[in-house]
Amino acid sequence: MTELSDSWELYKALERLDLLQNSQPLWWPQHGTFEVVVGAILTQNTQWTRVTVSLNNLVKSDLMTLEALSQIDPEILMELIRPSGLINAKSKNIILLCRSIIEEFGSFEAFKQDVTREWLLGQKGVGPETADSILCYACERSVMVVDSYTARLLRAFGYEFENYDELQEWCERGIREHCDELILQRMFAHFHGMIVEYVKSNSKGKEVSIERISSAP
Repeated sequence: MTELSDSWELYKALERLDLLQNSQPLWWPQHGTFEVVVGAILTQNTQWTRVTVSLNNLVKSDLMTLEALSQIDPEILMELIRPSGLINAKSKNIILLCRSIIEEFGSFEAFKQDVTREWLLGQKGVGPETADSILCYACERSVMVVDSYTARLLRAFGYEFENYDELQEWCERGIREHCDELILQRMFAHFHGMIVEYVKSNSKGKEVSIERISSAP
């Protein structure tokens, strides 16, 4: 396979490689919980292995709650999330987001049900990828997260996109055309996860080899 007709074809090819066999059911750890919100901010411009250390620090300190992080001393939070880097900005953004969630929604469960993408994009430090990660993996919405891994993989197939929204629209369209609305969230979560796992394992620098996809039975 050197050409793709749509994102569904890519999804099925990646699925045949069984890339998520050792992953959580919806790929992102602790999906559906408040921890995803924190992780989505911490993972900005860093590796997930570093984020895991920061998240574990918060869990062990009994601070992985909306209420606790809305009131935490910024200096304490910075020390706990130090492995994730950019600690000044990330600590401020986490605290501000937690306070905004409480002020606007009252609880994490209400946030999950009622938050919109527009509201998230209006929060400091939350861009499209972070907002969609929260919507898909924390709020369990039918939203496809795209990122640099997605762009690099599709570039290997000859696709170039002007911006995040164009890339996301291409990825979502083929899946929506083949799947019922009831399973879209799971499909989008798996699609994003498979892309990330594939690119991590099949890249040399910024170049992605598509040989495994092309030869998938």
